[in-house]
Order: sequence, then structure tokens, then C-alpha cells
Amino acid sequence: MKCTNRSVRIIALTVIIATLLCACNKGVSFEFDPDSSDALFNIGGTGASSDIKPFAADICVTDNDFEALSLAIDEAEAGGLFDATSAETVYAKNAHKKLNPASLTKVMTAYIALKYGHLDDTLTASSNVVITESGAQLLGLKEGDKLTLEQALNALLLYSANDAGVLIAEYLSGSVESFASVMNDEAVKLGATNTHFMNPHGLTDEEHYTTVYDLYLIFNAAMQFEEFRKIINTTEYKSTYKDREGNPKNIDIGTTNAYLKGDVQAPAGVSVIGGKTGTTKAAKSCLILLSNGDNGHTYISVILGSTDHDSLYRNMTTLLTDIK
Repeated sequence: MKCTNRSVRIIALTVIIATLLCACNKGVSFEFDPDSSDALFNIGGTGASSDIKPFAADICVTDNDFEALSLAIDEAEAGGLFDATSAETVYAKNAHKKLNPASLTKVMTAYIALKYGHLDDTLTASSNVVITESGAQLLGLKEGDKLTLEQALNALLLYSANDAGVLIAEYLSGSVESFASVMNDEAVKLGATNTHFMNPHGLTDEEHYTTVYDLYLIFNAAMQFEEFRKIINTTEYKSTYKDREGNPKNIDIGTTNAYLKGDVQAPAGVSVIGGKTGTTKAAKSCLILLSNGDNGHTYISVILGSTDHDSLYRNMTTLLTDIK
């Protein structure tokens, strides 16, 4: 009987080892259409390794701190400079520290809107667009107002209108809460795993946070859309929408970006394309930028938690001086 039990154990062990070896040889199983032109993987086959593109092949990666000796952004809680062309991190300070991003949140809102919406769709405002928080930047939307998604995105990114954020969220998901869930799902897909959003605009919430590095990932993804690049490069926008009675209401707004307005000069050899500003009492002053260097490279730079408006642009200009 002992010999029988021993034989059974040996046979079972052999089967388990064979199964594990077979699984290792076959690799991970993905559901895909083998006849599709998009099928880049030959799972279980041979010679497929050259076709497999690593997740981080086109993005920068960074440890928490990667500080160049020539840089100092002491007035900011966190910051980063990322070479989007060579996928290299130039500078990072507290890159993975969870902080309130204020209106830099709106980059994710725009990314989702451009990914799933249509620019010529008509959005109808509910009563929820009326935001009463003190100091909140608003377009002044009222219940029943009708805007296209294109108009709403310009108000969102160019003017940082918080009511436009609510309008877009309800258009896509039915409610701010449902849209926040989509935001968090999309963040994970982009690798932004230290991010948790509670709303589409960035008004203060203790559970609303992200990091310098996650914002880089989100902004980098948003750049794939031509409309996003166009809006962040715009200095003024004028348009007309309709109220609930069909009467025209004018939009006449300008950028909040001091580089684009000409109030602040970028370092020599650097051209600022555009970006997104953000300011709340909790988040302090924040900014994310897209810039080109004379070296032909494109850069994404982020500042979070700067003391005030002036220190924000001093810190950002300091980062940009390292573009060579």
C-alpha cells in the first residue's frame, strides 16, 4: 500500500511539473482575432519577440527623485521635466507624492471627452452646472444652456471653467460621480496608479489626488488628440451658444497661461506650446506645460504645490532652463 501511495504521489508530481512547463512555454493567453491586421502578438509561436512592444517603450519612467544639480525648485512641493521625444526623465522632485492637482484635473476630463465624445455633439446643461464655491472659475452656465463639446472643451482647458467640467461629465456619464469612476479607470489604463479623482474639475476634495508622474502620463496621452494640442495653444476663443430659450450667449475668453499671454518669458531656446494651470487654496499653484526645445525635442513639465503665482512661474522657468 505504501508503494502504491508513493507511485501515486510521483505520478501526480510529474503531471504538475509537466503542466507548469507547458504553461511557461505557451506564455500568456490573450483573446484576439488572429486574422486581424491589428494582431501583433503570436502567442505560443516562435519569432514573435521582435513584435512585442513593452508598455513603457514610449514613456518616461522615474524613481521618486531624480534631481539635476543645476536645478532647484524649492518653492514647489513637487515637479518634473520629461523629454517626450527620447522618453527620458530629465528632472523629478517628489514625482510620486500624492497631491491635490487643482484644475490640472481637467486634462484627464478632456482626454476622456476626446476619446469617447464627438466635438459637434450638443450638450445640455443641468442645474448641477451652477457652482457656488467661492473663487471657482466659471463660464456662467445656466440650466438649459446648450453648447457643443468643442465649445465646452475650450471653456474647460483655455479658461478653466469648472461648470464646463460638470457639463462634460454629465454628457458622457450622466453624473459627476459616474464620470469620476471612468476617470479612475482610465487613469489605471494609462499607468497612473497613484491617482484618485472625485470630480472632473479639480475643486478641493480630500480624496482627490494625483502625482507629478501620473499627470505626465495623462498629459502625454491627451497629446495624441489634435484638438487638445490646438486648444492648449490657443490664447483667445470666441463663440456663441444658446440658452434654454434659444437666445444667443457669447463666449469671449482668454488663456490663463502666463507664458502664452506674454506675461512671463520662457528661457532662450525654449518655445512654450501650451498647457494647463490650476490654483486652489489646498493645491496652491500648479502648472503643466508642453514645450519645444531648439534641440528638436518636445518636453512635458509639471509643477505642483508652488507657493503662489509668481513662484510657480519662477519654478517652471527654472525647470525649462534644463532643456538643451
